[in-house]
Amino acid sequence: MQNLVKERASDDMQAVGLKAVARIAEAWALPLRDAAALADMSESTWKRARRPGYAGDLTRDQMLRLSALVGLYKSLELYFDAPLARSWITRPNTGPEFDGARPVDAMIRGGLPKILRVRGYVDALRGGA
Repeated sequence: MQNLVKERASDDMQAVGLKAVARIAEAWALPLRDAAALADMSESTWKRARRPGYAGDLTRDQMLRLSALVGLYKSLELYFDAPLARSWITRPNTGPEFDGARPVDAMIRGGLPKILRVRGYVDALRGGA
């Protein structure tokens, strides 16, 4: 019984994370290709995963990506006004993490470590560190 409860909680967390990141990708106006890459999925899997009732299992890496992207979204929304918060990820950036690239491209290239660094970077901006 205890394993069933853990499984269900994990399934619920996965469903919430997928739904949240699907909405974030929409708010950021990300093409399917970019949203799938950020989640470390193929485009066809991302299409299935963002629908309610997705039965696939996400890896620990994928769950961490979803969590970090939700945190990044929240930080951007708190730090910038809405239009900039929504477009920041797709605008070229000369900050130390990006070298003139768009944050979304840097995160896709750098995977989970880069996603976590970008989240930390924005958190530091927001916190004044």
